[in-house]
Amino acid sequence: MTHVAFIGAGKMASAMVRGLISQQIYPASAITCISGDDPTAAHLASVAGIHCAADPHALLGHADIVVLACKPQQLAALDAAYVTLTRGKLLLSILAGTPLAKLRARFPHARNLVRAMPNTPGQIGAGITAYCALHHLADADHAAIEKILGSLGAVLELPENDLDPVTAVSGSGPAYLFEFTAAFRDAAIATGLSPAIAEKLVHETVRGAAKLMEITGEHPDKLRDAVTSPGGTTAAALDVLRAGNFRQLIKEAVAAAHRRSTELAKL
Repeated sequence: MTHVAFIGAGKMASAMVRGLISQQIYPASAITCISGDDPTAAHLASVAGIHCAADPHALLGHADIVVLACKPQQLAALDAAYVTLTRGKLLLSILAGTPLAKLRARFPHARNLVRAMPNTPGQIGAGITAYCALHHLADADHAAIEKILGSLGAVLELPENDLDPVTAVSGSGPAYLFEFTAAFRDAAIATGLSPAIAEKLVHETVRGAAKLMEITGEHPDKLRDAVTSPGGTTAAALDVLRAGNFRQLIKEAVAAAHRRSTELAKL
């Protein structure tokens, strides 16, 4: 039986573990986790029924696949024992802004290294994760990576030079939508609606519009035009967005996230 070890037991690791178990990809008995000086690993083990390791040797003794899910800034401080203990194992990293070259330097004996960029909707199985591998993945390893990342939602295999743009788009993207939704709610309240009614209307509108795009497969411009009557209320609102250069602002925001992702990869 394949055993999977998690270095880190935070929100994304917890989401992956829940997905792996609920989707019957791996049983709880085949999953082990460890964390730093915090109770996250013990908590995850208690709620998910997986093993909690006390040290790297206990964590990786039977593991074939290692998921690196700690914070990026904790990478350099990891126990030196991981260098030898990951020998011959497949290592999957979900550390933001950490390129394969840096992972290879830290884990030189792993049989292959995979860098992935999930996003927070993965916590409910509605995410999208892009990944790339240092070397061509063997069939069994490719299938394992697709299943593990698929526990969070949709999966895309891409060249590594696409991972920084991916970080700026799908990695940071949920925050853009949350910010828009919060601003939309504030604007709804400003029209005189109560906060509770404004929130209900805005949340259902955002959810429904996203579902409409998904089900119809129509381009968002076409769906927008279907709502917009010449001289009507929607046209008046869109005129304000265009006057404020809304699309350019979004473009600049994503570009800023892309630049920062590139900078972090060089640290």
